[in-house]
This record gives sequence, structure tokens and C-alpha cells, in this order.
Amino acid sequence: MHLPRFISIGLPAKATNRYLFYGVLLGLAVSLTTTSVIDYFQQRKRKRAELNFEPRPIELRSDETVEGVVGLIGNTPLVKIKSLSDALGVEILGKAEFMNPGGSVKDRVALRMIEDAEERGLLHPHTGSRIFEGTVGSTGISIATIARAKGYEATIIMPDDVAEEKVKALLALGAHVERVRPASIVDKKQFVNLARERAKAFGSESDPAKSPGTHHGHLIPTASSSVLVTTTANETHTGNGLMSPKEEREFALKPRGFFADQFENRSNYYAHYDGTGPEIWRQTSGWLDAFVSGAGTGGTLAGTGQFLKSQKKDLFVALTDPEGSGLYNKVKHGVMFDRKEAEGTKRRHQVDTVVEGIGINRLTHNFELALPVIDDAFRITDAEAVAMSRYLVQHDGLFLGSSSACNLVACIKLVKKLGWNNGQRVVTILCDSGTRHYSKVGRFWNDDYLARANIPIDMGIIDRLVAEPSNA
Repeated sequence: MHLPRFISIGLPAKATNRYLFYGVLLGLAVSLTTTSVIDYFQQRKRKRAELNFEPRPIELRSDETVEGVVGLIGNTPLVKIKSLSDALGVEILGKAEFMNPGGSVKDRVALRMIEDAEERGLLHPHTGSRIFEGTVGSTGISIATIARAKGYEATIIMPDDVAEEKVKALLALGAHVERVRPASIVDKKQFVNLARERAKAFGSESDPAKSPGTHHGHLIPTASSSVLVTTTANETHTGNGLMSPKEEREFALKPRGFFADQFENRSNYYAHYDGTGPEIWRQTSGWLDAFVSGAGTGGTLAGTGQFLKSQKKDLFVALTDPEGSGLYNKVKHGVMFDRKEAEGTKRRHQVDTVVEGIGINRLTHNFELALPVIDDAFRITDAEAVAMSRYLVQHDGLFLGSSSACNLVACIKLVKKLGWNNGQRVVTILCDSGTRHYSKVGRFWNDDYLARANIPIDMGIIDRLVAEPSNA
């Protein structure tokens, strides 16, 4: 049998091997060259960004003195989450806000709200004035810390189902604490609404933080519709009439009640636009690809996101939102509703989640400032948040709170969705530590409560998230 002529024609064996060797060598060379060129241009881009950067003003504090507890607020380090970074092929960086003296990111907000009020002449220290706030805990602790340092009293109204550690911290700081049942914002007995009413009643006989009064509070006009200030000064001094210098001094030294209103107060936003955002930009030398944050008041996401996006237009900004909160649906679908909030389905009266500090079912003015810069939102389940908290302890020795865990789960989901695995940088907020979340009243670090609520404690959830193929 004879083979067709075209099949029998071929190159000599030695020539075939030689050409095959050259082909493989050429392919390797092209591959290596392409990778080198890509790396070269990436490094060149980063170096150009660094050359255009001002020298970092943040320095170690080992050889300097700061002015009291207020001087310790801010300039927190960025910490690389090694386990997640190595597993994903990117850099996950957390802003270690739990290192603030009050233990959370809310120190920045409390300080800015108080200092802005002082600058506007609404508050004067060491005058018997009192700051009122409605909070689930962290902002209250921050206000109580700074109020004590600056010479004010503090009254904190909070839901009665928050972690017991927060209540104990507030009492230790000398704050007057009032605990109420969680309720909707439309309810007059909701904790924020009650804080406003307590401030309005400051100095009068109905003020529970004072003994039966000899004073009657009067409202002081402010430039903000959310901030409320009352004074125990005579009513004749609260009008628009001119006062003598002596009357002005006497008026300023009278005790005042100040409702801080972190949810609507623009100082919340500016604390992050002027502080957290610039710090992250300097600490990364402008090299970051995404910023991820949860939102309660919305100030952190709005202020930090707005500043970073003003510096880098293509920065990806993402919202972290726990179960039961309406913000995810607001970003994704333009509506503020979550099916877990339906009548008869809720475990709690507020946002239905074991996560504290983020998630809300109303649109605050501060969150509205974030909407133009948010590129995506990620829903985080209770099981995912619990799993991440235990995963971080096991792999990184980091004992973090529930909102920090949510933020890091969202980082994984973002990286997988965008198909990143080549050293991209994602920055998030590590809001507080886990030390405020493990009492019998607290839920997040309470294994018995989680079991009763049918929330699994399964670190394998994070392993499976990390192992999932990328969508892009």
C-alpha cells in the first residue's frame, strides 16, 4: 500500500526538532516579554503617581507629644489582611480605626461635631453644658470620651438590645445612659427622636438628666436644621436684640443642651472628607483601586468616598450592607425596602441583623452625599459576617467587630466580581474591635445566641467564597 505523496513529504527529523525547539523558545520569550512589559508599565504608572505626590505628613508618634486624648484621634495605620490578600492575589488593606482612643471610627465624627459647634459659638466648655445623642453605642462612647476630655456632660439614648459592653463603657465614662425599645424613626420614642427631645428640654423641669429645675430651656437659632441647641439663659437673651459685652459673656457661659444628630449633621461627612480620605490617599501614595465601606449614618462612605474619587476618577467605591437594611436596594434598585423587613418576619425591631453599627432603613442626608460616588453594593448575610470574624481570628489574629467583618466579606465579593488577581489594592474600614460584642446581651460574638437564631458558625463559608471562580 502506498501513502499519498503529500503525506510522505516531510522535513528531516533533525530539522523538525530544531524548529520545534525554536518555536517553544520563541513562545516563552514572547510570553515573558509581554509579562515584563505589563509589569514595567504598571510600575512606571505607580512611580509617576508617587512623583506627583506630596511628602507624607503622617509620622510615627514614638518621639512626639500629643495634646490629650483628642490628639490621639485619627492617623490610624493601614494594615494588610495577609490571609485574604495572599489567597486572592490582591492587597486588602484595612484602616485600623479600632486604634482610636474611643475604640472606633466614630471618634472622628464626635470630635468634628463638637469642634464645629465650638467654632460656631454653639458650645462652650466647662459651662455645665450637656451633649445629647441617639446611638447604638460607638458614637455614644466617642462623644462621652471627648465630652469628658473637653469639659462637657453627655446623655446617650440607645436601644436596649445593644451589646452590654457598650453600656458599661458609657457608664464608666460618666455618661447618663437611657435605654429604650428599638423603634422606627417615625416613632416619637425612637432613640434618636428621644435624644432630640431631651436636648430640647434641657434646663427645664422635664429634663431627666437634671434635678427638678430652676431653669427653663430656650432654643438658640442655628444654621443647621438638624443641630439643636438650647440654653438656660433668660429668654430675653435668646432673641435677636443687641447685647452688651458683659451680657454676651454671661450668655455664653450659661449651660447649654446640644443635640449632635450624627445621622444628619454635615460635620460627620466632613470628618471623613477632611480626615479619613486624605489619610488613606497619603498612606497608599495614591495607589488604590477600590474603597469599600458599610453605612449607618453614611458619613464614612460619603466623606471618604467623595474625597478619594475626587483624587482618582476611576476608583471603584462599593457599599457593604447587612441583612435587613434598605441601603443595598437603594443603590441597586432605587428603593428603600428589604423583604426581611416584611411584617411578622423580623427577629428584632430595628434592622434585622446581628451586625451593629451599619445598616439602616431610611435615607439620611449624609448617605445622600454618598450616592453619586457609589459604583456597586454588596449584601452580606449574618452567616458570612460571623464566619469572617472567626476566620480573621484563626488566620490573622485579628479580633474585630461585626461591621469590620462585613466590610471584608464585601472586599472578597468585589474582587471576585471584577476578576482582580494581579496585585490590585482594596481599602476598607476596620470600624471597631470584637471586645464590644461578646456579652450575653451582645449577639455577634455570643455563640449561644447565634445557635438560637439559627445562624451557623462556619469558617468554611469564607474558604468557599475565596475559592469561587471570578465572574469577570
